[in-house]
Amino acid sequence: MPPPKLDDPDLPLDVLMTIWPETVRVFMDHDMLCVGCLVSPFHSVSQACAEYHLDEEVFRAALADAVEAAHRRWG
Repeated sequence: MPPPKLDDPDLPLDVLMTIWPETVRVFMDHDMLCVGCLVSPFHSVSQACAEYHLDEEVFRAALADAVEAAHRRWG
């Protein structure tokens, strides 16, 4: 099985935050309650953005920026 990709539309939020913990800050910065939520294993980024009325493209860009910044910082 190939490794998960950040832009996978079906990637559950709990998996996303486990693989890329630097993305947790993005959820918190948007006042989202996804971190630690019991539903996070069943929700995707698309579903969370719809629930919080966020622009998915902008939110995904923020996730990608967080991951890229962490890679630059830590290698």
